[in-house]
Amino acid sequence: MINGAHAIIFSADAEADRALFHDVLGLRSVDAGGGWLIFALPPAELAVHPAEPGNASHELYLLCDDIEATVTELEGKGVSVERPIVDQRWGRLAFIGLPSGGRLGIYQPRHPQP
Repeated sequence: MINGAHAIIFSADAEADRALFHDVLGLRSVDAGGGWLIFALPPAELAVHPAEPGNASHELYLLCDDIEATVTELEGKGVSVERPIVDQRWGRLAFIGLPSGGRLGIYQPRHPQP
């Protein structure tokens, strides 16, 4: 029934953020028309967490196998990374800065992956 997922990042500087996803993170893309890029994502997973009524939100995190190596590589490409890397029960977490001023979580999971 479901064959994929489509995530959206709202950005104050979409062109700059698209360049980061394409040029720095190396995500493949297609032009959906008029320069509107749609990026391929690696395999994904979805978790549903409880929230208080009226406080539901959505988040996007990129996964990696080795957070230290990934963060070092991203910093070498000029990406800002919030330090220190945070150790959570479910994995090791960092946030990378987007050119628009936003941030995106990246983590090395400890849990089994589907």
